[in-house]
Amino acid sequence: MKEYYGQRHVCWLGEGIAGDDTDGHVADLARFISPTTIVTGVEEDPKDENHEVLRDNLRRLKGLRDQDGKPFEIVEIPMPGVVKHQEQRLPATYVNFYFVNGALLVPVYRNRRNDRRAVEILQGKLPKHQVIPIDCVELIWGLGAIHCLTQQQPRG
Repeated sequence: MKEYYGQRHVCWLGEGIAGDDTDGHVADLARFISPTTIVTGVEEDPKDENHEVLRDNLRRLKGLRDQDGKPFEIVEIPMPGVVKHQEQRLPATYVNFYFVNGALLVPVYRNRRNDRRAVEILQGKLPKHQVIPIDCVELIWGLGAIHCLTQQQPRG
């Protein structure tokens, strides 16, 4: 990657969150919100299977430096807790957001406490954007949220 893209630094995150069928889709783990700021999900419950995975990714992110050797600002937002459909754990995360026309669309999952905290943290870091929560309980059944939904479709 360094040779092909001409980069000097690469941060490779570890495992993905529970329910992720891609083994670590970055849009579920960590996202840039500015050239110097990265948002990442953290699971506060040590009994949750995402706790250690996200703790390891947070450690990796905190060691990351930009092309000039400067550390990034790492913003931690909570995870929404367990979201299931027919007993299957789904990859619910607030990090699967999408920037659009002066706004940030943030997936939420009917966890009032964590939904509100995630939106407030993001709004505080993005004062020039309107942070808009979008209920994604049904959407996450497809194993993705807003960012996943906006991705390209191949021509057939």
